[in-house]
Amino acid sequence: MIPIFFFDGYEVAVLGLGKSGIAAAQALMKSGAEVWAWDDNEDARQKARALDIPLVDLHSCNLDDLTTLVLSPGIPHTFPEPHPVVTRFREAGLEVVCDIELLARAMRDSAYIGVTGTNGKSTTTALLGHILQLSGRDCEVGGNLGQPALSLNRLDENGIYLLEMSSYQLELVPSITFDFAVLLNIGEDHLDRHGGMEGYIAAKRRVFHRQTSPRAAIIGVDDPVCRRIYDELKAVGDQVIIPVSVNERVHGGVYVIDGWLYDDMDGKEVQAINLNDLPQLPGKHNWQNAAAAYATARSAGVPAPTIGACMRSFQGLPHRQEIAGLVDGVLYINDSKGTNAEAASKALGCYQTIYWIAGGRAKEGGITSLAPWFPRIRKAFLIGESAEAFAGTLGDLVPFEISGTLETAVAHAREQALADGETGAVVLLSPACASWDQFRSFEHRGDTFCDLVDELPGERETLDGYSGGMQ
Repeated sequence: MIPIFFFDGYEVAVLGLGKSGIAAAQALMKSGAEVWAWDDNEDARQKARALDIPLVDLHSCNLDDLTTLVLSPGIPHTFPEPHPVVTRFREAGLEVVCDIELLARAMRDSAYIGVTGTNGKSTTTALLGHILQLSGRDCEVGGNLGQPALSLNRLDENGIYLLEMSSYQLELVPSITFDFAVLLNIGEDHLDRHGGMEGYIAAKRRVFHRQTSPRAAIIGVDDPVCRRIYDELKAVGDQVIIPVSVNERVHGGVYVIDGWLYDDMDGKEVQAINLNDLPQLPGKHNWQNAAAAYATARSAGVPAPTIGACMRSFQGLPHRQEIAGLVDGVLYINDSKGTNAEAASKALGCYQTIYWIAGGRAKEGGITSLAPWFPRIRKAFLIGESAEAFAGTLGDLVPFEISGTLETAVAHAREQALADGETGAVVLLSPACASWDQFRSFEHRGDTFCDLVDELPGERETLDGYSGGMQ
């Protein structure tokens, strides 16, 4: 837990008592601060009471003795309209920050790596953390991924805090300057929270706030917004700029061509890693993640051969194209995090012979946008509330059955794949739907899928050298 020494003896308000809020309150209390905590949800307040966290209604309390509000990033502070408590604090001239700002103020001697982007930031953060820790760096991983920032361990001047940063968090960290800042990509997301696309772009761009050389910006350049940011930063020249691409060669950067990762950071275009040999990182979107992690690790001093060795032992993140098993030659993939069509398209684009398990509580737009991937699907097994609607979309384009439940879908997909006997068959759970109609969460759905795969009869095989069915 991080000591917040500068608030010893002072009153500090905490709004939002989820994981990060609870961790912030506990770290502040342990550091001698007088915590005034609040959450508008009674269940959250009850959990705080059970942990002996003092509760004060921040909607009506006297603010005279306060200087700071530690805000859960999920609570709006600008758009679509600020939370009433945030408005009170700002009108009183008090600062509003998130927990990561307190970490940056407390642990000033350590290095910081920030990873952001619309897609891929969790996988990139996890992969980079795996590389840094396995290569012997003293590295703590948290932020938007995994552990809340203030529950991480203390590090000295040789340590590295690797933080996944959401757009919400980036707006609430005025003091932090990342030694290595990664921007993977930018697409339309969370626009209501940022007042539109330009506000969202501005939030993401804050990952490069106040960077000067030798600090480094690692930027994916395959989308037009990030390409523009790259060009603008390159023109100013304040920091080291390392471009990353999976579509083209990029001078001075890291790029992927036909699955091979090339390192041109020293201008030598070295063929470094064959990503086709890493089934846990399939598809161009994961190649971008791998290239960004490689560029950052190299910048942080990890030798290229070591990075490649570490990547080979990376197991991936749960529920994000997680390999659940290889049974009788059929590969089972848990992509339960694929809760909308865009996310599911990333998985469908990775495999050639797919037995697709889809459905749940549908998102707006359904699966019509996935039509380009339909030729890869040998048969769809539809579950949950959206089964009938998805069946209507698939129509005569893709063979399907309405399986109803995940248990039935797994069993029938296995039977069909074995009966067809095609090399490289993949049973893919990528539902393109929320999970709440049949499960507590996408994690629960993914765990259930993995349990069902574990119970399947047949010969289990290792993945050594396996690349069947992958794009």
